[in-house]
Amino acid sequence: MSDALELASPQPVFTSIEAQLFVADVQCACDFYREKLGFTVEFVYGDPPFYGQIRCDHARLNLRQVSEHVFAGDIRSREGLLSASITIATASEVKHLYLDYQSSGVAFQQTLKREPWGATTFVISDPDGNLLLFAGPSD
Repeated sequence: MSDALELASPQPVFTSIEAQLFVADVQCACDFYREKLGFTVEFVYGDPPFYGQIRCDHARLNLRQVSEHVFAGDIRSREGLLSASITIATASEVKHLYLDYQSSGVAFQQTLKREPWGATTFVISDPDGNLLLFAGPSD
């Protein structure tokens, strides 16, 4: 590529990313994320549904139905393999969200804690074993 062409072409700006979660039943997953975590169902596709998207504010998660286990055994929980990380603006919002999820009976892989690198985090497990990290700054 010539130098002139490189100068004339602006670099693309990535504006968002969407994690894809593998689930056994898209409708059941949508119900969990809506009822327990406060997400909105953007769409479901198929009859019966095999794909969908949920969102909360600027966070979007895609749900893809699979009929087999994607990970072998208990490696996800044993190794703490995250399916998605969701950033929260403030430490007080992270704590409030944690308490909300706790009161709605969400399963935690990791309870609320302050990390050595200065973040406040917790990790939940959805009914399909997907681990979601919620993180924000510490006080």
